[in-house]
Formats: sequence, structure tokens, C-alpha cells
Amino acid sequence: MVGGPRVPEQRRVALPEEPSDAAPAVGADLRFSVLGPVRAWRGEEPLPTGSPQQRALLAALLLRQGRTATAAELIDSVWGEDPPSQALAAIRTYASRLRKILGPGVLETEAGGYALRMARSDALDLAAAEDLAARAERARQSADLCRARTLANEALDLWDGEPLAHVPGPHAETERARLEEWRLQLLEARLDMDLEQGCHAEAVSALTALTADHPLRERLRELLMLALYRSGRQAEALAVYADTRRLLADELGVDPRPGLSELQQRILQADPSLSEPSAQPPEPAQTPQRPAQLPATVPDFTGRASFVTELGETLASASSESGTGSVMAVSAVAGIGGVGKTTLAVHVAHAARAAFPDGQLYVDLQGTSPRPAEPETVLGSFLRALGTADSAIPDSLEERSALFRSALDGRRTLVLLDNARDAAQVRPLLPGTAGCAALITGRVRMVDLVGAHLVDLDVMSPDEALLLFTRIVGEERMTSERKAALDVVAACGFLPLAIRIAASRLAARRTWTVSVLAAKLADERRRLDELQAGDLAVKATFELGYGQLEHPQSRAFRLLGLADGPDISLAAAAAVLDLDIESTEDVLESLVDTSLLESAAPGRYRYHDLVRLYARACAERDETGTEREAALSRLLDFYLATAAGVYSIERPGDRLVDHLAPTIHAGLSFDDRQTGRDWLYSEAVPLLACARQATGKGTLRRGIDLLWAAVDLAESGANAKEYEATAALLHEASQTMSDVRGEGRACVVLSNARLFSGSFGRSEQEAHQALALAESHDDPLARCWAANILGNIAFYQSRHQEAEVYFNRAIEEFRTCEDLAGSASPLCNLSRIHLATGRADSAVTLARQGTEIYERLGHSLRVANGRYALGLALGSTGQHADATEQLEQALAIFRNSRQRLWEGMALCRLAEVDLNANRPTRAASNAESALTMLRGIGGAWRRGNVLTVLGKALRGLGQSGRAEVCWREALDIYEELGSPEAADVRSLLAPATAS
Repeated sequence: MVGGPRVPEQRRVALPEEPSDAAPAVGADLRFSVLGPVRAWRGEEPLPTGSPQQRALLAALLLRQGRTATAAELIDSVWGEDPPSQALAAIRTYASRLRKILGPGVLETEAGGYALRMARSDALDLAAAEDLAARAERARQSADLCRARTLANEALDLWDGEPLAHVPGPHAETERARLEEWRLQLLEARLDMDLEQGCHAEAVSALTALTADHPLRERLRELLMLALYRSGRQAEALAVYADTRRLLADELGVDPRPGLSELQQRILQADPSLSEPSAQPPEPAQTPQRPAQLPATVPDFTGRASFVTELGETLASASSESGTGSVMAVSAVAGIGGVGKTTLAVHVAHAARAAFPDGQLYVDLQGTSPRPAEPETVLGSFLRALGTADSAIPDSLEERSALFRSALDGRRTLVLLDNARDAAQVRPLLPGTAGCAALITGRVRMVDLVGAHLVDLDVMSPDEALLLFTRIVGEERMTSERKAALDVVAACGFLPLAIRIAASRLAARRTWTVSVLAAKLADERRRLDELQAGDLAVKATFELGYGQLEHPQSRAFRLLGLADGPDISLAAAAAVLDLDIESTEDVLESLVDTSLLESAAPGRYRYHDLVRLYARACAERDETGTEREAALSRLLDFYLATAAGVYSIERPGDRLVDHLAPTIHAGLSFDDRQTGRDWLYSEAVPLLACARQATGKGTLRRGIDLLWAAVDLAESGANAKEYEATAALLHEASQTMSDVRGEGRACVVLSNARLFSGSFGRSEQEAHQALALAESHDDPLARCWAANILGNIAFYQSRHQEAEVYFNRAIEEFRTCEDLAGSASPLCNLSRIHLATGRADSAVTLARQGTEIYERLGHSLRVANGRYALGLALGSTGQHADATEQLEQALAIFRNSRQRLWEGMALCRLAEVDLNANRPTRAASNAESALTMLRGIGGAWRRGNVLTVLGKALRGLGQSGRAEVCWREALDIYEELGSPEAADVRSLLAPATAS
């Protein structure tokens, strides 16, 4: 991308010969940098580079990368056209000093000049950057954009501020400009690749800042327009063009170049080719972006020859390179449970892998479970597997589906959709172009899946069933008892899963004969149900395996099936079974051996959905109601006790845990916050599923308290929707049960969740209800939280006097409860009321008080909330540096704690401080990052806040058109919500409207 520096012809000045100290392989541990301050290191030890003129000499030699520089050239580099009278002597002195610093053999004298010899090609950061840039360009030319972006980023990371910083002389000035121009070219190329790979949201933030720093650079403006358009912000994209046209006319008296004008017209016409990346590249080989998600094929796959051929030919039609594959291939395999749909599909998919070199995607759609997999969730995992960043994945199903099809365009990828519910669940998950194929399994024959090749899978033939049985148990054991083996597979109804379970048990028990197994199956008490047709055949197949379990196994099989959630951890399973970890693992692994349980990951287990239903039926039949309730109660205790422990370690001294419902069975304990936090987020789905099951009289209050202890799942935004839905369910259950105390706490939890999601009206109703119920039934902590929530809502709606009353009440309530940690929250909130009502000094005092409480108690997360409030207060008093420091510290803690909602708000507040400090470029960058971070969480009101700040930053950058678009969107939000901020935004828009 860039060549070596051009050296002008200069006069030659003879230098006396100096002895060369060159020696082979010397200086191998030396490193140099020019992409920033001129520096040198020996290993990790920095070396002195001397005076500015001496650094200028070193820089001139480094920039020649081993080529000889004459004395005249060096004099011209250091002093230009007006060198001192003793310039030549000075050059010699500097050279001598550098030789002593760098060691022998590094700085050589030859041909009347000097040359710096570097033992390694990457000893100079500039040389390393040039190599990385060249490799990035080659990768881009070969359509390997992932590799190209990585290399370009590595090259850009070598910059450490202004090149040749503080180096005097005309040569350094010229080289600074050249290197900065090259960096911008490299950055533009990297951003262009970002857009080609769909990373629009991230690019907007970077491009907003870059266009502010380089307002006349039209290529950056063009990339910004494209990024905004692909992010669904068409009006802003057009506003960028208007701002650019006005700027160029004012500054240079010219119109935008044709490329920019053409892009504006294409945006106005909604050119479809602009909607997606222009050249979606295939994922490079041997990288994580080429997914290989197929489950392992069974080594003893048997029979199904006609189906294998039929499906293989269909898949081959999609990957044909002869041009005959004109449409995407879709095959749907239907049949009853246990007939071997998944086994067949996985086997066919593995056989076809070579025809789909760009990867294979797999998902179990859980179509027969009460909660089948949501297509948008599946698309999110597929897009991540294809290399899409989380922040670039859109929210809606339609947008995710479109991005998924775009990501697969031009690739040859196989998608295996296992256990589908119906065609509606499948349609958004299908690739859209030739070269890709989808293989689907499900119990329903998908006649409404247009264009699909349908396959109805029946039971095995007797010969196939016997061959499968033989391959599992071994030829030797079967040959001598062929008649008994035929009896076994016949008793199994020729269903592959039933045969596999029976044969696997026999193979695991060397003392059994085939006749023993056949005799067991001959027992009509078990076999009658097993041999029924239709769905009952699946249940009969499971009964065959279940009947062979020892008591600890069958008990575990029954009880674990009671728990909702996609899977269960070993520790949670131990709680359900009331066993120690070692015994639990032994029994679960023995169930895995029987294929009645699956090992989802080390330490995690799951049922096939049909097996789970059967396990629950067994529990209903074979366990008393008391034991079933006790098992789920132990699981609830486990989650509540563990979540309370995580809450405590995250918030030392917080009294919430003292007010939670008591538990009998213990949970896990953690030595550090990070481990506890990791547990909470990794267990979020099964934890919330457990809470949803806790609607009975003996479990409801613990279920509500579990949500209260796991409040971070809502506050972070990570599981906000599921958390809020669960809270609403438990609130309804408490009303149905007339549990007034439980209803009060459910109102607190639900109101808090709605506060985080931006549903202020509903949150306020529930908070008032919570406060009334807490007062009537003397629930002190519920009173504290409800008052604090009501204060927040009143503050957000600019009812400052009312908010102040609630916050003061919350402070007193927390102090009455001797909950010092709890009182810090309304203290910090009260600081914001003082700030909004013109009492800046007391706002700072209150925020400091809250922060000091958090610090004294050792809070890790909540101290960030204190610093957040303190940063706002300091910013209002003009202490911009201190405000920025507090907010940046808060941001780092929020980021480390996975608090995505507060991370976004901290970025927004940093942008406000930047605006007040007259740093519009930084303000725009922070506001753009906040907008990306808050996508899908926090609610419309918070989005309106960020848009308002972003608009102010853009106006400060001279991008008034974009600013107006942001403000109009914010105004629409505020007017729909009836928020008082609408008036402020109207005043911002007034000058634009008038003009």
C-alpha cells in the first residue's frame, strides 16, 4: 500500500572514513518505532534517543530502512535549507552517540554516509505495518475479507499517536504528512471492508468521528452515508450529503465529487443493491467463520440406502458446478418420533460436506417442546457462527433473516434444521440462493413448504433392523442367537431408536445373552404399549429403556424431567436429586450411556424433547406428588440461594439477602465476583425457567425473591424481556392466590423490570401498588425499593419535586432497615434531582456521599452507579476533566460487569461532558457507541436521550442536516411517550425550521 520514502537528490559532502564495527547478527534484540514518538528498545528496555536533532537523525536513517544516507541528505533532513555552520560536525557527534547507544555493528559508515542495519525485517514498526498492509491487500484481492480486516487492524494498531512526534526538521514534517495520509488510506480500506461484511453500526461511530477530524475528505463522507443507510438511517445519510455539499461550497467553492452525488441519488431511489454489502465474501478456510456444526454421525449407521441416495442427489443439485443447480435445494424429512430422522439427516449431511466447503450449520429447533426455538434466536446464533459481530445483528426477525441470506449469498453452505415444529418456524431460516441447501427434520409433513423435496421416513425393514442391532452388539453375540435377535428387533417395532437403546444395553452388559434380552422384551406388561403405532410408538420405545434402569437411574430420569429449561447443570441436577455432585455425575453419565439423556457440554445435560415428555409422564405415574414438589422445591432453593450469594458478593453489605425467603437447601458459593457473575449469566435461561414454574402456594414467594436476587439479568439488558415476562407471570399468580405479601414483592420486581425497559407508565402503576401493599403488610425492603423506583420515574418525567420526596423517603426507609448500601442508591438519585433544579454544589456532595458508601462497603458494580452520578454532577459545575474521569471509570466497571444498559448510558453521559468541554468529535463518537449499545434495550425514552445528544454533537461538527434528522426522531419518540423533553427538542429544531 505504501512504498519507501522518496529521497531528493542532494549534494555530497565527504566524510572521513570511520571504522565499521559491523558484526554478524548483532542488534537482533533492537526495536524501533516511528509511527508515534521516535523510540528504540533493546528487548523490553527503552533506550535514550537524545536531543530533538539527534532523534531527527535517527528518524531519517530509520525511514530509509537500511539504505545509505549521505551527509548532505542528513543535514537537509535535520535542518533544511538553513543548516548551522557546524552541521557536519553535529551529524558526526549525533552518529557517534547513537552508535554508543545502539551498540556495535548497527550504525555503519559507508560510501560517505551512514546506514542503520536492522537484524530483523520487523524491527521497525513502519516496516511491520507496510508488510501487514500488503498482506491485507492480497487477502482482500482473494476475497478473504476476514483475514484482510484482521491484518489491516494489526497494521493500524502499530500507530501510537502522531508519526515522528516532536521530531524537528522539514524531512520529518514531510514524512509525517505522508504517513498520516497512508494511515487514513488504510483506515478507509478497513472501513470499506467493515461495510462489505455488514458491520454498519460499528462503522457509523468511527466514521462520525473521522469525518469531524477530516471534514473535506469525501471518501469518508461516502462511507458514512453508506453505513447510515444500511443501518436503517436513510434520512441521516441524505443529511450527510447535504452537509458535505454545503461545506465544500463554503470552503472550496466546489460541488461533491461524482461518486458522492451518485450515492445520494441511489439512496433517494432506495437502490436495492445498497441494502446489503456489495461483495459478501466466502468465509476463509480454516477459520471459525466457516462453521462445522454438524453433530457426529453414528459410526454404526445402517440401511436407509434409498433415502440416502435420494437426499444426496437433492443436495448435489444445489452444489452442482455445471450450472444445473438453479435454485436452492430444500429437503424435509418427516416421520414419527424415534424413526431415525435426525440420524439419517446427519449421516447424509456428513456425506455431502465436500459439496459445501463454506460450512455446515446445525440447530435443534425443539419443535415438540412447549417452547420451540424462536427463529430470531436461531438466526442470531447462525450469524455469530458466520462471523457477524453481536453489535451488527439486528433485532427483528425480518432483518436477521435478510442478513442471514446476505451472509450466505455466494457461499456453498448446508443448513440442517433438526426437529422443526412446522413450515412457519423454518421459512426465516432458509438460505436464499443457489449453491446452498437446507435439510429439515420434523414430525409434521411440511406440504406447505414451497419447493421442498419431501421425504416420509418409515420404520426399518427387518433386514436393516437386524443389521443395526448386530453392529451395536457385535457379530459374535448375534450370530449364535439370530432367532432371538429377530425377536428383539420385532419387539422394538423396527424403530431405530428403540433398537439402539435395547442393543446398547445388551452391549454394556457382557453377562447377558441376546436370549435374555428377548425374554425381557417378551413381557407383555411392557411390550404392549411399546408396539403401538403412531406417537405411542415413541413412548413405547422409551419405556423399553426406562424399564431396564436401576432405581437411582430411574429416579433421576423421572425427577430431572420435571425441570423446565433447555438443559440443566450438574450442580442443579444434584439439587433436584438431593445427592452429592459425585453421585449425581455417576448416575447422569449412566443415563447418557443409555441414550435417555444427552451430554450437552461438560457438566451440562439435556433431554431430547420427546424423552423429557416421557420422563415427566413417568414421574406422574411413579412418583408421589409430594416428591415431585420436593424435587422442584430443592431446585428453586438451589437457584435462590446461589443467586442470593452472587448478589451478596457483588453488593457487600446490601440487606436484600436478609429479607429473602429462607431456603433449606444450599446453593453454590463463589470466591470472586467474576465467577459468580459468570454463573448468573450462564444459568439465566434455566434460572428464569425455574422461576416460571414457581407458581404454587409453597414456591411462589421464593420464585419472586429469586427474580429479585437476579435483578442484574433485567438491569443489564441481557435477559430483560424474559425476566419481565417471568415477573408478570408471578405477579398474576400472586393475585390469583391472594398472596398479598407476595403480590407486593412481585410488583416491586415487575416495576423495576419495566423501569429498565423504559415502560415508565406501567412501572409507576406497579410501584404505587407495591408501596401500598408493602405498607399494609409491613414489608420494609419492598417499601424502600418501591419509593426509590417511584422517585426514578418521577425524575425521568421531570416531576422533580415529587421525585425528591420519594428519594428522601427511600433514604430514610433504607436507614430504618439499617441498609446502608441500599441508601446509597437514592442518595445518588437525589443528586440528580439537585442537579436538575440548579443545586449543583449539593448535587456533587450527595453523589460523593453515595459513592463513598459504595467504596467503603467494597461494592464492585454499584460504585459505578455512584461514579456515574458524580460524573454528571461534576460536569455540570464545569469540572470536565474530573467528570470525564469518573464517567470513564464507571464505564469500565459497567463493561466488565456486563451491564450493557448502563454501559450505553455512561457513553451518552460522556458525550454530554464532551459537548460541554467543546469536544464535539468525541461527543459524536461516544453518542454513536451509546446508540449501538442500547439497541433493543432500555426503551424508546433512553434512545431519545441519546439521539438528542448525538444531534447536538453533530451540530457542533457542522453536520446540521444529520443533527436535524436525529432530533426529529427523538421528537417523535418524546411526543409518542408524552415526555416533557419534547419541548427541548422542538427548541433545538426551531432554527432549522425557521431557515
